[in-house]
Amino acid sequence: MPFVKIDLFEGRSDEQKAQLAREVTEVVARVAKAPKEAIHIIINDLPEGSYFPQGEMKTKN
Repeated sequence: MPFVKIDLFEGRSDEQKAQLAREVTEVVARVAKAPKEAIHIIINDLPEGSYFPQGEMKTKN
């Protein structure tokens, strides 16, 4: 049962996230030979100010 977690800065539309989930599901099904019914996509919208690579705040721009 594949779980795919995607973290994105907030701001994508529901349609963009749905399209991303559909396309990721297709790839995982093909490559992992998993049935689509078993694939779970989790998209987390990260608010600006919550991501700190190398200890420095990363912004959308």
